[in-house]
Amino acid sequence: MRINSSSDFYKLRDKLKADLQKEKRRIVVCCGTGCLARGSRKIAESLRERLALSGVEVGVETTLKMSGCHGLCQKGPLIAFLPDGLFYERVKLEDVPEIVDRTVIEGKPIGRLLHKEPDGTVIEHYRQIPFVKPQRRVSLRNIGLIDPADIGDAIAHGVYESAVEVLTKWDPEKVIEEVEKSGLRGCGGGGFPTGRKWRSCVKAGGDIRYIICNGDEGDPGAFMDRSIMEGDPHSVLEGMIIGAYAIQSHEGYIYVRHEYRLAVKQLKKAIEDAKELGLLGKNILNTGFDFEITINRGAGAFVCGESSALMRSIEGKIGEPRAKYIHSVERGLYDKPTVLNNVETFANIPYIIKYGASNFASVGTEKSKGTKVFSLTGKVRNTGLVEVPMGITLRELIFDIGGGMLDGRSFKAVQTGGPSGGCIPEKLLDLPVDFDSLTEAGSMMGSGGMIVMDDRTCMVDVARYFTRFLAEESCGKCVPCREGLKQLLHILDDITAGRGKQEDLATIERICDALRLGSLCAFGTSAANPVMSTLRYFREEYDAHIEQRRCPAGVCKELTRFVITDKCTGCGLCARACPVQAIQGRPKEKHTIIQDKCTKCGACYEACKFDAISIEGKDHLNSQGTDK
Repeated sequence: MRINSSSDFYKLRDKLKADLQKEKRRIVVCCGTGCLARGSRKIAESLRERLALSGVEVGVETTLKMSGCHGLCQKGPLIAFLPDGLFYERVKLEDVPEIVDRTVIEGKPIGRLLHKEPDGTVIEHYRQIPFVKPQRRVSLRNIGLIDPADIGDAIAHGVYESAVEVLTKWDPEKVIEEVEKSGLRGCGGGGFPTGRKWRSCVKAGGDIRYIICNGDEGDPGAFMDRSIMEGDPHSVLEGMIIGAYAIQSHEGYIYVRHEYRLAVKQLKKAIEDAKELGLLGKNILNTGFDFEITINRGAGAFVCGESSALMRSIEGKIGEPRAKYIHSVERGLYDKPTVLNNVETFANIPYIIKYGASNFASVGTEKSKGTKVFSLTGKVRNTGLVEVPMGITLRELIFDIGGGMLDGRSFKAVQTGGPSGGCIPEKLLDLPVDFDSLTEAGSMMGSGGMIVMDDRTCMVDVARYFTRFLAEESCGKCVPCREGLKQLLHILDDITAGRGKQEDLATIERICDALRLGSLCAFGTSAANPVMSTLRYFREEYDAHIEQRRCPAGVCKELTRFVITDKCTGCGLCARACPVQAIQGRPKEKHTIIQDKCTKCGACYEACKFDAISIEGKDHLNSQGTDK
């Protein structure tokens, strides 16, 4: 059927809502990428078959659906039972018969599948899990509730209501005003005010304007936009429709990373279904407004996350940035006025229209309104997808929501903002997470990647890792970025290999200044952040590498040797952990490490429960006589 008016839409929505309310129970199997990798699709299919065999009526009494990411990626596969909120984690295929017999038919929970906190507390309901409870979901509001491949399910949960309202009752200026009042800033990294960008595009004039959704998301460890595209593609489309109407654009693009196959699949299905219903395409809702969306797949170049490079890629050209003085809102795609926002930004737009700018602006800080989605990864107990109010502290994110450090280790740093972000130390754990505070600390919000590091992390090696990534991903168009990153990497390689000199640190600072001042685009101007932030907060580690020829964390192999001290009890844990059998000794007697065989992997250090293994420098002579 085709929806030809707002009344047609509301009739369909009301019918779909009524059908949804008839469902007494909904079994929602997470089919985000993480859970799919652990077999959640097979679990969902097995559940469907088992429900049919059991005689449980599927459709009205009990409905099974496959949703997007629930957020607790580390504990997948996940199953939620709605509306009561019962929640299972780490589900296996062999658990399916018991789930149907005991939970679906008898209504009893299965203890071993419930969430367990480190202190042993068992939690039955999803919203009561400490990882979930403090969150406030705006852009993730439908994920975990709807089937992303079912437009009817999306409409029943309120998707497209804002677009219908705007297209039939609002004028474009009112839309821009509402977005401006909300204080929404771009969630993809730059944090530019969204309403101001839209208004600037309109002021640029011209008959042709484009709107682009940036779903490239090239940051290592980041999967926020990916999860939204996979779990709630219709809200992204709805946000683009509203944005297109506001700037009077009739052609839009979604630029999706090539590796995001599931996201592309869900978006294609969403676009097809929306066009079939008349919510996309020609003369939407008989309003006279036309809008088409095309998916463009990126080839994996990190620099194409930069707006002008992304637009050149869509044009079929090499993904290189343009000069800073050329503004995309005036001369963007095909040299026409263009608005580019990321996936999360567009997902926020329908919420702002539906609940009002003041509602959105009531959350967050004075200059950073609303919420932000983060992918919390690294050495933290609870990894996954979180959405929290702007202004939450790093401590709350890492220790309250994230559950603290793995294996009882000490917190050392958190890297925010992707490869171009900075590393923030323990003394700044109470720093509020907002655009300006992170920038002042030498990092950035970025798209929302957050990597937690413990005391076994070498900050010099971290700087080298991200510098290597950036050097490989640089488009090479401008000299400061192309040559500066190569020289930075060369110096960091020397420092981690024991060839560093104290004057290298002054050279690093000069190169970083050149990167910031002379690079053509934000890729280069922010590329110094990983190095400068580690040098600013962890200079003593650089000094140890240079002056003592020692890596305090025991990561840089050429500067590290592990030595068993007199604290050794001869328990044998280290010997069992060693992958190359480089540790010898009798039970209950002090063990030794054969340095010629040791690969410096650190497995023995991690395994030792008695703090009996020390990390020594390159020039240390082992008194045990095992060095060769």
